[in-house]
Amino acid sequence: MRKKKAIMRWLFFFLPLPLFSSTVIPYLNYMSPPNQLTLVRVILTPVFAFLLISDSTTNKQLALLVYVIAALTDWYDGWVARRWGFITRWGKFFDPLADKILTSTAFIMFAWIGYADAWMVWIIVVRDLLVTALRSYTEYKGKPVDTSKFAKTKTFVQLVVIYLFLIAYVVRNSPALYSIAGTIVNRIMIPEVTFSAMLIVTFLTAWTGILYAVRNWQTIKDLFSTHARTAESE
Repeated sequence: MRKKKAIMRWLFFFLPLPLFSSTVIPYLNYMSPPNQLTLVRVILTPVFAFLLISDSTTNKQLALLVYVIAALTDWYDGWVARRWGFITRWGKFFDPLADKILTSTAFIMFAWIGYADAWMVWIIVVRDLLVTALRSYTEYKGKPVDTSKFAKTKTFVQLVVIYLFLIAYVVRNSPALYSIAGTIVNRIMIPEVTFSAMLIVTFLTAWTGILYAVRNWQTIKDLFSTHARTAESE
């Protein structure tokens, strides 16, 4: 198993670090292969945003590709972590946060291009980042958290809307693609549909955030009470 881990580190590392040096063990714990993939997802996020709002048709198409690649790293880093035993506390904190950074950026871009109302996007982004930060921190501290079954439904609906909006935007801004699928996209992406879709996403996101806070209030309260006592003692 140690040999396999060493091979995986060698394959995934971007920097030529000495794997067996005691001086880099803390670095290895933080920058294991899955965490590097998570970092790639964070780095690709602003690249996606820049390409999407650029004037170039090719860049808009590349934005969709970049988003898909970034989203795939979410699945792949989890697989690598489980397959090769690279599950770490830092990874449990960093991975979901990177996911929300990516999805939140997508919704912000939708507000930018006029596909979503700003107030809806603010609710989605603030809720997702706050809940994810709290959840990641509690798990990082080893505290149990209770998540709602609606959370998976919310995530699924968010992804459907994100890909629908991205594909529609790319098709509408690509003459070649528009000539093929423009009619279908225009029939689907009418204002009533886009508004209703975002309204559903906003409601599910806000509701699951409330459920999370209610179900884990005592855990959150205990966690921050302990943190406050520790800070006072120092």
